[in-house]
Amino acid sequence: MTPTQPDPAERYIRLAHAIDAHSEGFVDGYGGPPEWADRTKRDPAELRAEAERLLADVAEVEDAERRPFLLAQVRAMHTLTRMLSGEALPYEDEVRGLFDIGPVRAKEDELEAALRELEDVLPGSGSLNARQEALNVRVALRREDILRVAEPILAELRARTRKRFGLPDGENFTIGLVSDKPWGGYNWPLGNLQSRIDVNTDLPVLLPRLPDLLAHEGYPGHHTEHATKEARLARERGWREHGIQLINAPECVVSEGIAMNARAAVMERGELDSWLTGELAALAGLDPGDVRAYLAASRATQGLKGVSGAAALMLHADGAPEAEVLDFVQRYNVATEARARQTLRFISQPNFRAYIFTYTVGDDLVEGWMERLGPEGFRRLLQEPLTPGQMREVLGQAQ
Repeated sequence: MTPTQPDPAERYIRLAHAIDAHSEGFVDGYGGPPEWADRTKRDPAELRAEAERLLADVAEVEDAERRPFLLAQVRAMHTLTRMLSGEALPYEDEVRGLFDIGPVRAKEDELEAALRELEDVLPGSGSLNARQEALNVRVALRREDILRVAEPILAELRARTRKRFGLPDGENFTIGLVSDKPWGGYNWPLGNLQSRIDVNTDLPVLLPRLPDLLAHEGYPGHHTEHATKEARLARERGWREHGIQLINAPECVVSEGIAMNARAAVMERGELDSWLTGELAALAGLDPGDVRAYLAASRATQGLKGVSGAAALMLHADGAPEAEVLDFVQRYNVATEARARQTLRFISQPNFRAYIFTYTVGDDLVEGWMERLGPEGFRRLLQEPLTPGQMREVLGQAQ
């Protein structure tokens, strides 16, 4: 870079907003200078050329800690501008280009094995779907109880996060209930160490899932990561590219991996189960036996976590009809038609059709990272601009 060129962060942020003008939602959150947030529509070919120039320039960034993140992110921008310019990418190439990961297809024999395990532990008689839904109903929170029950959970998660990993002074978020969304929960980064968490009530909110959801979106998940990186990287080091969050970019793999492992980073499974079947069940007015049965069933369904990704590959790579994909999701997610349609809605959205793999691949990547590096490894993920490629290199994994 020559001395007359703007800091790469400014060009990066301006390009992100220019892309967002064509692909609304690409910018997930921004707290930097408002004059950089120019969403004037420009020709996609012009954006592609700008992405190519920026990619060449960030390759020359001298700071070896800063450069890999910018390179990975701008490569994703370049991929998206190619698509906006009309280039048709195979679905697998879209996933790799945007997220620096390969899509993983769940194996049907492994899914069937998980269903057999679930058959053994799920109470009641009749179909698996009917038994699972009956159990869901018994552990669902009334809408008016969700925020009341969430309050002590968030307080405990925040205290543990502050003690184990630290929190920047002034961080905070609000939480509310929403409807008509394709997701179950969402953290909206607002800048200035603030965010907003929305919990979707289109489908019942289940008590046994609530601590993981709140850890995922709040402490020590998305909110904690965004606030920590804004404080340490954007403010302290002047790397203002960390004052913006993008949806279709490699940072999401790390972010979702952090969030998927967030509760485990501050609370062991056994301790959580005791809390859920004791104090929290009483607070929610639920039968501890039903909560215990749900927890047993949820352990069996861990083998089904790749179902949504497999469904996305069926839909976008294989060209399977929506009805076939819906049947697949209902069977292997052990879901009602309403829940299956929610999954189908999510993987059909332009901003989420490839994003679905950030959950499963990110989950596995961060889990392996934590097994290798322990709590200090999780702290690094909250504080440092690590990329999926850098993490794979440390773990000795191929693409």
